[in-house]
Amino acid sequence: MNYSSFPRDCKVGRHCERGRGLRMLLPIVVWLAAVHVPTAPAAAGAVPSPETPVEKVAEVDEIGRIRVENAPGGAVEVSDHCCWRQIGSVLRHTEKVDRRGFTASKWALPGTVAATAVNAIHIKVGDNEEEDRGIVFSLLPREFAPGADRPFRTPSPDSSIYTDIPAGSAIFGGDFTPMIGSPVFLARGDELAPLQADYVPTRGDVLVISIRRPREYPSQIVFENRFGGLILLEYPNGCRKPIGTVLRPVIGVGRFPGTLYAGIGRIRANHPGVIDISTSPQGEVGGFQIIPAGHAMSPETKYVRRLTQWMVVGPLDARERSWEGVAPLFFQHLRPRYDAADLYADDWQHRLLGRFLVEAQVSGRWQAMPHLALGASANVPLPEWAMTALEDVEAFRIMFPLD
Repeated sequence: MNYSSFPRDCKVGRHCERGRGLRMLLPIVVWLAAVHVPTAPAAAGAVPSPETPVEKVAEVDEIGRIRVENAPGGAVEVSDHCCWRQIGSVLRHTEKVDRRGFTASKWALPGTVAATAVNAIHIKVGDNEEEDRGIVFSLLPREFAPGADRPFRTPSPDSSIYTDIPAGSAIFGGDFTPMIGSPVFLARGDELAPLQADYVPTRGDVLVISIRRPREYPSQIVFENRFGGLILLEYPNGCRKPIGTVLRPVIGVGRFPGTLYAGIGRIRANHPGVIDISTSPQGEVGGFQIIPAGHAMSPETKYVRRLTQWMVVGPLDARERSWEGVAPLFFQHLRPRYDAADLYADDWQHRLLGRFLVEAQVSGRWQAMPHLALGASANVPLPEWAMTALEDVEAFRIMFPLD
């Protein structure tokens, strides 16, 4: 990949001939997406760089809503601004919050989605400053419902709303999956009130998540998988912009449990301190993670500094702040959007164009992510090959939706 030819000034909204040509290729791209071989993604506009503080975010568009009634049998509904339709029900409600939320929740904005995944949505209400944690509650799929044969531990079992929606679909990896930073409201009649820092769910509460993404979107993010490698934003008009540095490449794969519900080359989860990518098909476990440098240096993540399953990233200038909770990697841009059922939906074209895909570059050529799966049992040591399974990968790219 030749980075010497980068335009010095990528102007938002000024589309070059390449950008216009991609529009003419759109019908072909739709067909390629249908056979699971997407090639060159396109979108409209560009995105703010990671230098932008999380409080100064780009203009956003609301692309849908989720509505959940926190009561046994309560409806889980979605809307794309046309009408509400029910996609599931609440199996068990909650009247608690977890004051010791997952570590990276402290970098999320209060009153927003703090983590989005194929197996959970975590919502932050406030900060537990004494313990340096976020205060959260969660929405979970049916695989984690009380009485189910849970494949792995639920982070906050008592502060979770359990639904009958399958993992990897609908709001958990489907068309209505929120981004980090999507605001959450409490519905009071026709009024929507932001969640307060002292909010605790009560029976009968109706929660509304406004699914929002930046109006100006990249076409892909490229990570050179080497020490000192560039992290590169590519825009729909063909312009490329270096935004960061790979401080440590990833060369291994590991047992990240939630990959059980994500396919090969899919984003499994995104929160202010991680991008979790699956290398295994649904039903198997395997993947790697991309994390910011500050999180990698946390006392509870010492394993990151000695194992090979994590890529550590940071800004171009080491004097700048670490990227926890910062766009575009750890705020507002990514989501685990890839549902196998898309192919059979009436609006399949729209759904296929809304997917994310991760590819690998080997010997100078982009290709599908390799199939690398591991046994699910955490009691069995990783096989030796898992420690170096990705050592031949020269770069990774996250391909953004066309729609």
